[in-house]
This record gives sequence, structure tokens and C-alpha cells, in this order.
Amino acid sequence: MQVPLLDLKTQYMGMKDEILREIGALCDSQHFILGEKVESFEKECAEYCGCKYACGVSSGSDALIIALMVEGIGPGDEVITSPFSFFATAGAIARVGAKPVFVDINPKTYNIDPARIEDKITPKTKAIIPVHLFGQAADMSPIMEIANKHNLIVVEDAAQAIGSEYEGKRIGSIGHYGCFSFFPSKNLGAFGDGGIVTTNDEKRFELLKIFRNHGAQPKYYHKYIGGNFRIDAMQAAILSIKIKHLEEWHAARQKNAAEYRDLFAKSSIGSKIQLPAKAEYRVRHIYNQFSILVMDDKRDMLKDSLNKAGIGSDIYYPVPLHLQECFQYLGYKAGDMPISEDTCKKILALPIYPESTSEQRKYVVSVIERALA
Repeated sequence: MQVPLLDLKTQYMGMKDEILREIGALCDSQHFILGEKVESFEKECAEYCGCKYACGVSSGSDALIIALMVEGIGPGDEVITSPFSFFATAGAIARVGAKPVFVDINPKTYNIDPARIEDKITPKTKAIIPVHLFGQAADMSPIMEIANKHNLIVVEDAAQAIGSEYEGKRIGSIGHYGCFSFFPSKNLGAFGDGGIVTTNDEKRFELLKIFRNHGAQPKYYHKYIGGNFRIDAMQAAILSIKIKHLEEWHAARQKNAAEYRDLFAKSSIGSKIQLPAKAEYRVRHIYNQFSILVMDDKRDMLKDSLNKAGIGSDIYYPVPLHLQECFQYLGYKAGDMPISEDTCKKILALPIYPESTSEQRKYVVSVIERALA
């Protein structure tokens, strides 16, 4: 049996005709940059995320960059974030000339540990970027309390978490900014790169729109140095179709996760793996990934066994950010972030996409049982 880590073709076939009609209409109009399709999707996304405003941008990575740029964060500033995330989180900080400052994670949720943040705050600290990893919200109440106490900006890295909730609030509506990715593998994926920045502040929203278009207002008059961060109208049009199905896809991922938990509970694996933990605070987990921890240094062996059995899996992430070669200048060393480092050695993502079947999950668990027996 073949079980891919992600199958986008099945999802596409269910809405192929509608998408192709929308693309055809856009081609007929020849309006590819910003315009009505982008504005319509921005309103839909803002409403979905429980925010007043949303500004479509070129990628989730650029969403982080533009939020920092609007706040004037740059050389001489420090930004606190997690070392256990996709590179773009810390890369955005470095791209604007600021210094990434890493805080270790909670071993259960894989998200930044709020209890460790305040010790890392200095007079140079300007912002915190909590990451809502794998679709589960970071613990935002203490993070916001710390930020308010020290007058810091909070940029939520919600690239993997659209639709996730924290204490009844949608992710992206809690901090000063929410940054989302529409990379094709996300729960809401485009046909290429795309992203959006949410905010509840009208002034910030207006600045985001200016900065995404080279800082120009009006055209050819530049008060700011921005960038080319515009989302394509075609991506916005496609996302407007797909966002209507997002709740259905979330529910399917949650159902699939529940089935994995039930199957593993009935298996003989026991303490040989650790399942994704549900946060102690109230959250809605939307499972962009279903990542287990594999004990006893058997992660790589298990991944190889899954591959030979036709099962897709992946390691998110093999190297924590503070130990990446490009960040050697920051002076971190092995042992500085022990929880993140240990997690990188054990983490393994299993297939959980909405269209996957019960038979496939049973097969996945049976192969894992045999491999770890």
C-alpha cells in the first residue's frame, strides 16, 4: 500500500472545474496584480481569522518580514523567538538586520516556553515571535502579559495554524500581527507561494499595504522603503474557493489524529513513541502535522522502514535554528537549547491529510509496530 505524506491531487480533483473557471475568468480579465480578487480574499480571510484587517502578501516568509519592517525593527534590535521552527521565523529577523534571540520550547507542545522568555529580554528587545507549530497554538496569555509589561510587539507566526484557536480566539487575532503561509502543503494551500498578515489596527493595515508595494503612496512616490510583497490575484482567487472548505478539512485532520491516537493506544508500542500532546491551556488543534517522537535513537531507522513500506514521512525539523551554520555568529552552542535539540533527534511527521483513509492509518501503525518491535 502506498501512503504519501500529502496528496494534493485528490483535493484538487474535487474542485477542479470551479478553479479552472476562476483561472479562466482571471486570464480573460488580464488583472493579475492586486485588485478585486485580492481585496475579496483579504476580507474573507480577516473574517475567518476573527480580525479587522488582512493584507495579502507574497509568502508566509514575507509576511514576517513586512510585519517587522512596518514596526521599524532592524539593526541593533533583538527579537525573541523559538529555535524549533521553519527557518523563515528566524530568517525574517536576520533579513531586517535584527538579532534573533532564542528561547527553548515546551517539551509537550513544541511551542516557545513563556516561562523562559523574560530572562532573555534586554533594552534592545523590540518584539516576540511565538510560533504556533504544527497547528497548535502557543500559550499566548503569558506571552501577551510579558509583551505588554515590556512594551514589545508580538508577531504571531501562524504559518501552520490558520483556524487554530487559543482560549476561544482565532490565532492571528491575539498579537499585533498574525502571519500566515499559503504554501501548497498548508491546511489552506495556494497553487504556489502566498501569505497574509492580519491585524486589528487600521494604521498598521494601511502601512502593510504601502510596504508590500515598494513603500509607494501614491504611485512612484516613496516615503518608505518597502518591497515587492504582493500576493498574486490568481492565488487570491484560488484561495477564495478553497477557504470555503477549510473547516471541513480541519475536521478531517482532527478525526484522523483521533484515529491515530486510538490505534496507537491499542498497539504494542507503549513507551517507544510519544504522541503529539494536547496543550494544557484551551486550544483548537488543526493538525498541519501529526508529529510523533521516536525514542531510543530509532527515529531514522523507523523513517527508513516507513519509506520501504511505501509510507511518506518527514522530519520537521532536523536541526534547531540556533545551531544552523548561518547563525554561528550568534554564539550559540550545543546544549544551549536542550529540549529543542532533543526534539530534533526524535521528531517524525506521519500522513494526516484530510483525504487519507482509515485503512492507510491502520497500515501506518502496523508498519511502525513491526519496525519498533
